[in-house]
Amino acid sequence: MGDGRVHAATDPEATLRFGRALLDDLQALERMCDAGVMERGARRIGFEQEIFLVDRQGRPAPVADDLLAALDHPSFTHEIGRYNIEYNAAPRRLEAGVLAALEADLTAAIAQVREAAAPLGAEPFLGGVLPSIDRGDLTLDNLTTVPRYHALNDMIMRLAGGSMRTLIQGRDNLQVTLDNVMLESCTTSIQVHLQVDPDELPAVFNIAQVMAAPMLAVSANAPVLLQHRLWHESRIPAFQQAVDIRGSEQRGRGSWQRVDFGEEWVDRSVLEVYRDQVVRHRTLLIAEPEESSLAVLDRGEVPPLRALSLHNGSLYRWNRPCYGITEGRPHLRIEHRPLPAGPTILDEVANTAFYLGLVEGMLREGVDVREAFRFGDVKSNFFAAARYGLDVTLRWAGGEPVEARTLLLERLLPLAHGGLAAAGISDAERTRYLDVIEARVQTGMTGARWTLDAHEALGTHRNPLARSQALTRLLMARQRTGAPVHTWPLPTPEECVPIPVATRVADIMSTDLFTVRPDDLMDVAASVMEWKHVRHVPVEDDAGALVGLVSHRELLALLASAGDPRQRAVRDIMRPSPVTIRPGASCADALELLHDGTLGCLPVVENGQLVGVVTERDFLPFARAWLHRTA
Repeated sequence: MGDGRVHAATDPEATLRFGRALLDDLQALERMCDAGVMERGARRIGFEQEIFLVDRQGRPAPVADDLLAALDHPSFTHEIGRYNIEYNAAPRRLEAGVLAALEADLTAAIAQVREAAAPLGAEPFLGGVLPSIDRGDLTLDNLTTVPRYHALNDMIMRLAGGSMRTLIQGRDNLQVTLDNVMLESCTTSIQVHLQVDPDELPAVFNIAQVMAAPMLAVSANAPVLLQHRLWHESRIPAFQQAVDIRGSEQRGRGSWQRVDFGEEWVDRSVLEVYRDQVVRHRTLLIAEPEESSLAVLDRGEVPPLRALSLHNGSLYRWNRPCYGITEGRPHLRIEHRPLPAGPTILDEVANTAFYLGLVEGMLREGVDVREAFRFGDVKSNFFAAARYGLDVTLRWAGGEPVEARTLLLERLLPLAHGGLAAAGISDAERTRYLDVIEARVQTGMTGARWTLDAHEALGTHRNPLARSQALTRLLMARQRTGAPVHTWPLPTPEECVPIPVATRVADIMSTDLFTVRPDDLMDVAASVMEWKHVRHVPVEDDAGALVGLVSHRELLALLASAGDPRQRAVRDIMRPSPVTIRPGASCADALELLHDGTLGCLPVVENGQLVGVVTERDFLPFARAWLHRTA
C-alpha cells in the first residue's frame, strides 16, 4: 500500500473495508505459521539509519527533498521532518564478516550524503536528538512532503483534540504544547532487524525486551532536547509523548500508548502481539485493499499482508515484530528500536554487535526469561536506563538490584562474546566492536555523558539556543573524525569561546526572564531591576500573556513625580501593548526596530506567549566579532 494511496481513517465505509483486510491478514499469517510456510534457518540482520541534516551553523537544514533527488537511490528515503532522512542497509546473513560489512556500508552511505548535501549547504549529523532544534522549527512547514505523514499528523491531531502536550522532567523540566506531531522529528535512531524462525520468535522477542535496558544504559546519546537537559536518552519520553492520543480517562485506566514497551511477555506466538495491537489501538491510516490475502494464500502464493503492515507501521513498540518477504519467501523478524543514532558509525555498529551477541548468547543458554525475570522490573529498567544511563541500578534476574556497569562488564559482555562466536563472528571482529562497549563502560563516557560535559563547558554562551548550536558544531566536528565517543577529548577553552552565528531573533534573545504582574507594586519591578541588573521588565497576566513593559526610563520618571512611587501598581506605569517581535524574525528586523531610539527592549512573543526578550546589548558580541574581523 504505497504512500500515495494511504490516507487518514476518516471515511467509515473505507475504514470498515480496511478492517476486514486487517483481519484477513491476521488469519493468513496464522495459517502460514501453522503450515510451516515461513522461512526457517536463515538468520539475517537488517539496519535502518536515521539521519539529521544540519547547516554550517549547526541548525536544522530542511533540504531533504533536494537531497533525496540528488542521491536518487531507493535506499535513501524520507523521514517525518524535512531535516531528516533514512538510509536502509541491505539485509545480510548473520555470519563472519557481517559487522565489518555493515560498518563499511554505513560509512559509504554517510559519505554519499555528505557529498550530496554539501552543495545544499548541509551535512549529516548522527544523534538521538539534535540539540539545536528549537520550538520554532516544529511547524508543519518542516513536515515532510510524503502524504502518509500528513495523513498521520491530521488523524493524530484530530483524535488528540488539536494539541499535543509534552512534559519531561529531568535536570531541567521541559513543557511544550504543539499543534502537530513534529516533536517526533527531534529524534533519530538506528533500528536493528533480526530475522528469526517463527517458533523462536517468542523467546527472542522476550530476550530483546530484557536487554533493552542495558542496551540503553550503554548507548544513550540524547540528553539535550529543545535546549533542556533531560534524560540521558530523552528520545524515549519525547517519542512516546509525541503521538500519545489517549484522553484522561484512557490514561487513568492505563490504556496502551502508540509508542509502548508492552505490558506482558509473549507466550506462544507473534500473533499475540499483532492481535493486541488490533484490539488496543485505533486504526489511524488506511488504504483500499487489493486482493484478499486469504485468496492469495489459497492460490499457493505468498500474500504481502499490506493492511497488517500498514497498521503495524503506525504503532511504535520499542521491540516490534515485522513481516516481510525475501526472494519470494515470507519471514518474521524483530525490529529493535531503542538505540539512538550516533555518535559515530563505529559506535552504532558496536551497539548492534552487542545487541546481537546478547540475544544469541541468551537464546543459546536456554534461559526462559519469563521465569527468571519479572516483567514489571524489565519495563521499569527500560525507563530508568533511559533516564540515568550508565549510572542506573537495574533489577535483574530474580529482582536482584545490580549496578549497570557491573552487570555489563561481568555478565553481559562475556555473554555477547559467546553469542557472536556461536553465530560465526570471528575473534577479531568481535574484539573490534565489543571492545568499544567495554571501553565505554570503563570510562563512563557514553554519547550522553560527553554531550552533557560539553554543554557544561559551553556555559559562556548566554543564549541557550546559541549554546545548543555551538554544542551541535562541536559534536559534528568530533563525528567527522570517526573515532568512538569514549576517545573524544572534551572541548578546549578555545573551542568554548562563543562564536557569534545568528540570523534569527531566537538565536540571540534572552530566555532567562524576570517578569511581574499588572497588580504588583511598582517597588517589586524596581527591585527586580536592581537585583537582576536589567533595565526592562515584561508584564504578564495570569495566563502568561504579555500585557505591558516597564523600563528603567519609566521608573525614573515615576521617582520624579509626587507621592510615594513604591505604593503605585505596575499597571499604572507600564507601557501597554508594547512593540513585539517573533522568534523567527530576522536579526536585521530586530535591530531596525531597536535603532529608532524609542525602544530599548523588544519582547519576543509566539502564540501570544512571552518566550524571550532582545535588547541592543544582545548584539554586542556580534559587533565585537565584526570589529575583530575588520581590524
